[in-house]
Amino acid sequence: MKARLFVWLGGATFVGSLAFCGWSYLVTWSTPFGRGYLDGWLAVAADAALFSVFAMHHSVLAREVVKTRLARSIPEPLLRSVYVWIASVLLILVCAIWRPVGGEIYRATGWRALAHAAVQLAGLWLIALSVRAIDPLELAGIRDPVVRTRTTLQITGPYRWVRHPLYLGWMLAVFGAAHMTGDRLAFAVISSIYLILAVPWEEQSLRRSVGEEYAAYARAVRWRIIPFVY
Repeated sequence: MKARLFVWLGGATFVGSLAFCGWSYLVTWSTPFGRGYLDGWLAVAADAALFSVFAMHHSVLAREVVKTRLARSIPEPLLRSVYVWIASVLLILVCAIWRPVGGEIYRATGWRALAHAAVQLAGLWLIALSVRAIDPLELAGIRDPVVRTRTTLQITGPYRWVRHPLYLGWMLAVFGAAHMTGDRLAFAVISSIYLILAVPWEEQSLRRSVGEEYAAYARAVRWRIIPFVY
């Protein structure tokens, strides 16, 4: 009973962290207050360092060797939930401690604002398709991962277009704002750089887990995140 409560609370915290991140992006970081040039860049550096803590956890704890070591002290059914708990709390801290950058990059109006909205909605739609394909409850640590003798390679839906459609959807959503402030741009750039850097590491793990099947998939779906670019 306590284990299931821990798991469900972790799932709730996961949803709450995403909601808080969305609120920060849409509301908190929508104010283009003025800052000095140097102050703005110092804030960007501080925010990048802060986000790197979240990023390191997200990458390191996802590695099989680390999960194997953690399994020695944490019950295996709770491993995913512990990972989700830590990631969720760190994301909340990133948004709560975020140092304001300030400034306004652009503000689109009229048909341009509608075009930006279409880009962001396309990104959210792509995120939803990607999450649905990989099981939202398992992603949130609520449903126990299905026991498999080998890693199941996801090659349906948006995974036929690029190998990491969830990341593409994220970039469309965070870069598509009609009103781009310094904080929104900093968050978009910092988070996207992390995703680009994390992809080769993630794919190395997939190649070790899946082997030739992933190599064949990579040949069939050439682009990692952005079609015809990367």
